[in-house]
Amino acid sequence: MNLKKMLAPCGAIALSTIVLSGCNDDSSKKIEEQKVMFPAEKFDLSKWKIAIPTDADNNGKVDEVSVKAMQSFQHPDYFYLNSEGHMVFSAPNKAFTTPNSSNTRSELHQLLDSATADAKAPSNNFTVKSNKRASEFGQIGGNLQATLNVNHVAKRAGNPEKFPAYSVVVGQIHAGKDQVLIAEGEGYGWGNEPLKIYFKKFPEHEYGSVFWTYERNLAKKNPARTDIAYPVWGNTWDKTDKPGEQGIALNESFSYEVNVVGDVMSLTFTTARHGSVNYEINLANNVNAYGEVDALDHPHGYAGDWNFFKAGAYNQCSTKDAEGFWYAACLGTGDWAIDKANGDYTQVTFSRLETGVAK
Repeated sequence: MNLKKMLAPCGAIALSTIVLSGCNDDSSKKIEEQKVMFPAEKFDLSKWKIAIPTDADNNGKVDEVSVKAMQSFQHPDYFYLNSEGHMVFSAPNKAFTTPNSSNTRSELHQLLDSATADAKAPSNNFTVKSNKRASEFGQIGGNLQATLNVNHVAKRAGNPEKFPAYSVVVGQIHAGKDQVLIAEGEGYGWGNEPLKIYFKKFPEHEYGSVFWTYERNLAKKNPARTDIAYPVWGNTWDKTDKPGEQGIALNESFSYEVNVVGDVMSLTFTTARHGSVNYEINLANNVNAYGEVDALDHPHGYAGDWNFFKAGAYNQCSTKDAEGFWYAACLGTGDWAIDKANGDYTQVTFSRLETGVAK
């Protein structure tokens, strides 16, 4: 994305130490000089790009900021440091989205090889040990650690009974969508997600829930391609009862660690109040996290895919109203100020984010 084009007439984008402000009645369009702290000054973002829910360059696509540009980038609404030096991600229910999703996001995308812009390049992604081409990739396995708190999830859904309503994804492993892999065998390269970490809270509940999902690695139109949810604190997304103090409150800090060693993904979730919860699942077979064979999953799991981490705020409250599982018909106008005032957005704050090799 061309950052010069991101200086749209509305809003403010920080570049170096200059903030350009607009959309006011002052025809002078005063330029204010002030020091801006970028997220990359507090966090190591040398292997991340970001997608934010805007189209500042008017190309009809969601804006992406490259690894290089990330080092001196912030957005005053969707991606910035707060007064404590923590990294804030926000995403309204209604805004620009990526081509294959109806959900907005302010979300980082891992790129292992910062010298290569092509996100699909093997050097930019990791895989599991059982991948026949494992040596071609940037690394085998990987590690992602985060400490965060969810500040807000969308409050209004037209289809509140649909599982994604009132929820946000704060961390992922995403598999590559690759026609070459698809040609090699059904179940590979479909762009599925072996891991999504969720927070969900109903508007009338004091506490929300944290859970994670594993998506069966099947073709998009395969009816068995679905997300299997595992509880961490509180409920999974199919329960409507109050989680009570067993859940997690808004603004309550929790941590997660994702460690992929060989073929095995280990997950550790921790809070000061609840202690730790641990899971393990082999990503190269069809045995679930409870040690049971899932006959509906691909027998080799994600052994043929390449993968990358994502982290931030991936808003699950889609404004689309349709029959599909994901379409919660959440409210939103597309005007950030209005949607924020109405509670039609999600916001997540990270105090720690680190990634690296498997541990």
